[in-house]
Amino acid sequence: MSTFTPFMHPRDEILATMERIYAYRMTTTSGGNLSIREDNGDIWITPTRVDKGTLRRDDMVLVRKDGKVEGLHPPSSELPFHQAIYRARPHLRGIVHAHPVALVAFSAVHEVPNTQLFPKAKSVCGEVAFAPYELPGSEALGVIVAGKFSEGSNCAILENHGVVTAGANLGEAFQRFETLEFVGRTIIKARQLGEVRFLTDPQIEIAHQRPTKLLEFPREDPSSQEKDLRRRLCEFVRRAYRQRLFISTQGTFSVRLHESSFLITPYQVDRGTLDPQDLVLIKNGRCEAGKTPSRATGNHEAIYRHHPKIHALINASPVNATAFSVTGAPLELRTIPESYVVLRSVGRVEYGLQFQDSEALARRLSPNQPALILENDGVLVSGADILEAYDRLEVLESTAEALIDSRSLGALAPMPDKAIRALEIAFPQM
Repeated sequence: MSTFTPFMHPRDEILATMERIYAYRMTTTSGGNLSIREDNGDIWITPTRVDKGTLRRDDMVLVRKDGKVEGLHPPSSELPFHQAIYRARPHLRGIVHAHPVALVAFSAVHEVPNTQLFPKAKSVCGEVAFAPYELPGSEALGVIVAGKFSEGSNCAILENHGVVTAGANLGEAFQRFETLEFVGRTIIKARQLGEVRFLTDPQIEIAHQRPTKLLEFPREDPSSQEKDLRRRLCEFVRRAYRQRLFISTQGTFSVRLHESSFLITPYQVDRGTLDPQDLVLIKNGRCEAGKTPSRATGNHEAIYRHHPKIHALINASPVNATAFSVTGAPLELRTIPESYVVLRSVGRVEYGLQFQDSEALARRLSPNQPALILENDGVLVSGADILEAYDRLEVLESTAEALIDSRSLGALAPMPDKAIRALEIAFPQM
């Protein structure tokens, strides 16, 4: 699932990853460090005391296997624990260390996020270790952290410090980092709503049992309509990533092309860097040759078949709406006129239905219920076109965030029935 190509220089790979981390405020100007270990044992690492917001490729530091340092700056002060992890797990090739707010909060209370919040989170991050405090930059910290990774963990919360993740490449390390940060933020939001529901191992296994392989059809030259839809869909997928409605490992978006065909995001391709050619065409239940579509393809196909007026679908896990999916808290839409007019009603689907019965899931949607909360799996929204589906997703997430924030202010005062009736008359559902 790496964002990067095998031909990308380590300087550029580190720069692109740090730009992404800093842009989403998952570290500070002075905090965090990334590294890549090459096959010969050399390590590329971010420099110390260089502004993360203005980092350049030439700022990256090369630390040779023999300890010789090459570069414009000294290497990160956390080099010792990077080296220690690589010694403990020689097959690892990328490490991310940063201070995202949610995971710093967990480190400050000496708690580890439970990745059994979502099926995907457990498979991406695995078990998360907790590393007791040692002085930053010290050899002792390296011993502690490397010890946790030598036990098999790929993610570790550092006591009162932040988080470290590692992978077979920097892209994999980043995806573990981003996914764990998403889990942490969701748990924090959900605890404001009530008791958080975590999944058992058998429940997680249900998600991995659904079929992923479809029969294929030979690819033909795309029509101009298909080319345009590919471009537009990619623009909205990347927009969803920028808006943090998707993360790199989660989120499915599809759009109907013809009566029995649609385009859908692929399986295990970074949502933040998706290109039109990455999208997968589904036609009469088959996928274009040589590609693997999202695991949600069966659900989308059933919904399009049941609902001719639906032309776009989104599975997403925006933090605030997802907080409602991992608790039993009701999501009240009578907050402001826009929330009610755009969404009308949001249904709730019990965990597992989306993995076991696409037909039943399709029947849960209707003109008066265009969005669903999927327990421990985010949300599903529909629309007559790409824009309407995306607007509903944004409104749903904004409404959820407002409801969570309102809890610190006082009791919720939803719009009265009289106001709702007036909205239904003024804005009838089509």
